[in-house]
Amino acid sequence: MNTPQDVYKKSISTALASPTGFLAFGLGAGLSRKAPGTVGTLLGMLLWLPFVGLPMMPALLLILLMFVLGIWICSAASKALGVHDHGGIVWDEMVAIWLVLAFMPFDWRWWLAAFVLFRLFDIVKPVPINWLDRRLTDGLGIMVDDIVAAIYTLAVLWLAGWLLSAL
Repeated sequence: MNTPQDVYKKSISTALASPTGFLAFGLGAGLSRKAPGTVGTLLGMLLWLPFVGLPMMPALLLILLMFVLGIWICSAASKALGVHDHGGIVWDEMVAIWLVLAFMPFDWRWWLAAFVLFRLFDIVKPVPINWLDRRLTDGLGIMVDDIVAAIYTLAVLWLAGWLLSAL
């Protein structure tokens, strides 16, 4: 029987065994014993800073490339761990928060709202996120549910922006 300590040791060995594992575990952020998805999202936000102000089309192409790469990265790490969508695999959170931030003004209030809403949708997994999470396998499933959480986040933030502009 695998103890939590055994699972954590396997996570460390997977994260450090290859560049793929290291990327899947968000450069080590996913090794956090508490809330690895939250830590991965925060790292993703920091990693997006150099891209703030990037025109929309190059930003979306970069995110698409990282999404496609993420399918492979997350699938390889998931297979190495023997667990689908292991909590320590945070590449998906990073790419999804990049999608949200690409559409956000560089303002701490919008970024904080983006962070809170994205984590809420990623944790709660409202329909169809929960359905996708159960049905899609491998790296595609790991990546897609977070992208849908990002889309929900963008929808709520767009609505908030529209309501605030109407005041």
